[in-house]
Amino acid sequence: MDEVAGAIADPVRRQILEMLRDGRLSAGEVAERFAISRPAVSRHLRVLRESGLVRVELIGRQRFYALEPEQFDELITWLAQFGRPSGWEHRLDALETEVYRTRRERRPTTGTKSSREEESA
Repeated sequence: MDEVAGAIADPVRRQILEMLRDGRLSAGEVAERFAISRPAVSRHLRVLRESGLVRVELIGRQRFYALEPEQFDELITWLAQFGRPSGWEHRLDALETEVYRTRRERRPTTGTKSSREEESA
């Protein structure tokens, strides 16, 4: 997890990961999208590869990089403990509370007549 967190700490590497979301790209295609040198892009790709976030395929003389999304799982799980519940979770909790409250109100108490019994008497 530390390697993954370290790899995504750099904004250029995060951009590369975002680019690879849509499919594999050659090293040249990645490099041409940045104003930094090709060797600098190669170093970023090496860090991503060594952290396991991307895999490389050598086809002829070209290197193609593809995302390895399952490598994010451990970090995502760890980060989730700090997230706030979504709006839906709050709404479902409120609905559950209301259902239980309504059930309690409808339940007749022992030894007393319900309002229907009182009306018929």
